[in-house]
Amino acid sequence: MKQTTLSKPFSQACDNNREAIFEVLSRVFADCKQVLEIGSGTGQHAAAFAPGLPDVNWQTSDLPENHPGINQWIDSVSAPNLLRPLPLDVAESPWPVESIDAAFTANTLHIMSWEHVQNFFSGLGSVLQPGGVLAVYGPFNYKGEYTSPSNARFDQWLKDRDPASGIRDFEAVNQLASDIGLELQEDNAMPANNRLLVWRLTV
Repeated sequence: MKQTTLSKPFSQACDNNREAIFEVLSRVFADCKQVLEIGSGTGQHAAAFAPGLPDVNWQTSDLPENHPGINQWIDSVSAPNLLRPLPLDVAESPWPVESIDAAFTANTLHIMSWEHVQNFFSGLGSVLQPGGVLAVYGPFNYKGEYTSPSNARFDQWLKDRDPASGIRDFEAVNQLASDIGLELQEDNAMPANNRLLVWRLTV
């Protein structure tokens, strides 16, 4: 019987932004050993970044239905530091890791409900070591204002699809980070009106 090979899941946005993101991550994760990627999605970012950070164990995670695609991307690269996905739902505790010194997430906070964004930070606070780093990529509003017309259109599209989703206000997210002891280190401008925010746990 002829076997068919399923195509790996693919996001053009992941392909477009990976170099800009990696330029920042290669610097802020330089001294880290255990990175948890929260919401690995297609798996493209993990497959792109882990080979370039050979001293970092890159732990993928997502809801179980996304694991097959992530595993396909893991299988497509030679990176022994790239680990199979863990089942992680930010709304459920405890998280499936005990201790990490870095976390990364891309294009997730605007997909989650605000309650789940709160869960994200409370869960992270239970596993991130003192001195640990959090890097978050995605679109943000500042002082309640969109940073571009395209972000305003994207936000409307998100809310039409799911009223609980939407582009988050930087100030509100930064407050959640501050509540668990994270201090903002960098706010990097990224392609297509996105940002890459970097916090460090100071307590």
